[in-house]
Amino acid sequence: MAPPDRSRRDVGLMLSAIAAFGRFWYRFIVGDDWSIALAVLVGLALTYALHRRASTAWWLMPAIVVVVLGVSLYRARLSKGGSSRQ
Repeated sequence: MAPPDRSRRDVGLMLSAIAAFGRFWYRFIVGDDWSIALAVLVGLALTYALHRRASTAWWLMPAIVVVVLGVSLYRARLSKGGSSRQ
């Protein structure tokens, strides 16, 4: 049996590794804009719901991606103050 300090240190190391893993996935999925991650999540849920009702649902995610991309680009342009055309 391992001494108590080593066991406690191993548990602490395991918890910090789990926390780092969670932070990585949060930053990877959510990134800079949580609204895009939320739109994708809602789109997946709606696609699943349409599919369960025996409806054709393949078109929903591409439509959501196009709309969210357009909104995101529009917001980015507004935040840079770029209302002038070049």
